[in-house]
Amino acid sequence: MAAPATPTIAPATGRLGVLIVGLGAVSTTLIAGVELAKLGMAQPFGSLTQLARIRLGKRTENNSPLIKDFVPLAALDDLVFGAWDPFPDDAYVAAQRAGVLESSRHLEAIGEQLRAIRPMKASFDAHYVKRLDGQNTIGTVDKRRMLESIREDINRFKEDNKLERVVMIWAASTEIFIEPGAAHADIEAFERAIDANDPAIAPSMLYAYASLLEGVPFANGAPNLAVDTNALEGYARANKIPISGKDFKTGQTLLKTVLAPMFKARMLGVAGWYSTNILGNRDGEVLDDPENFKTKEESKLGVLDTILQPELYPDLYRDLYHKVRINYYPPRGDNKEGWDNIDIFGWLGYPMQIKVDFLCRDSILAAPLALDLVLFSDLAQRAGLGGIQEWLSFYYKAPQHAKGLYPEHDLFIQLTKLKNTLRWMMGEDQITHLGMEYYLED
Repeated sequence: MAAPATPTIAPATGRLGVLIVGLGAVSTTLIAGVELAKLGMAQPFGSLTQLARIRLGKRTENNSPLIKDFVPLAALDDLVFGAWDPFPDDAYVAAQRAGVLESSRHLEAIGEQLRAIRPMKASFDAHYVKRLDGQNTIGTVDKRRMLESIREDINRFKEDNKLERVVMIWAASTEIFIEPGAAHADIEAFERAIDANDPAIAPSMLYAYASLLEGVPFANGAPNLAVDTNALEGYARANKIPISGKDFKTGQTLLKTVLAPMFKARMLGVAGWYSTNILGNRDGEVLDDPENFKTKEESKLGVLDTILQPELYPDLYRDLYHKVRINYYPPRGDNKEGWDNIDIFGWLGYPMQIKVDFLCRDSILAAPLALDLVLFSDLAQRAGLGGIQEWLSFYYKAPQHAKGLYPEHDLFIQLTKLKNTLRWMMGEDQITHLGMEYYLED
């Protein structure tokens, strides 16, 4: 089947609004990093859109421009940030409380910009996040009023800041586990469920729906169901609004999507994979509740089965025991530590072990992902690409995908897909890595 025609991409003119649900550690780290980069005071390490190159043509041509010079992305100088949060702290105070960035190095120089970002009142329901009790909310109102309030905020933000376009990204807490059901079957059922105040409609779904109703792309950085339902997927596809999710792939799962493909590539068996984390930020506190942890667990557990394919390789992976734990440990703050014990076996079944101790900084890893998702979501909309953006799977633990497909978790396949999508957008040849033309005679 031939590739679809190359799209026409509208130029990135004017200012791009970035509306973030949640003004916590990830959001303030993102905003501070972008503001520092605008001033030339920091490098956006970890961001493909800002630092990565893309090969065009044959290896012998040595043509590898920066991605930001190859595709028409919005410039950092054109980004304008806004946010909702159940706590009233401005971005400067929130960044200080998060404790991710050093004040003297990275906050004082942009204090004015950060203080100007004050969170709008959140459409918040403690039923879905029991460990938080913020006062900066619109109060106890019905779900229809929540939805309308979010839409009003989007339009006010766009008008007040004279924005051409807006992207919304969820960087707030993980909600309790919700399975897709009758309320999510189609947009009519979804609308009825909103009016009935059905508990199957969580706040993340209302933010996602409000975003789509206003023609705003939505990226889901948490494992919440949010936009991953028949109703909202169908609406986004029909109205050509880009959506993507779920759950930023930052620490432990990032390593799994690197190591697991290696085991399968070398036909090494895996008997067990035990993963545990300690985390002390707001995310860790929320995940200390079993109902919220269930949502995260579902996101983290799906990776290995999809990559290793035990149904195709039963002798290697059929009996794999996979366990994931997250423990709230306040002294660690945002500096998450992930331990993995991996029991593998090789030739003739002889056992071996790999142990990984990843002392990472959760928001330092998540912020560049959020930036890339904002810029690529905006690019997708200007290219007329609506619905699920599977080419952005590179950034997620539980990538959304078309029905009938399995999600692609292998980090390197995901990266190839992302870059080939950019090549397709710009009318360039795909890179297959076959390379036989270098060895066959003319």
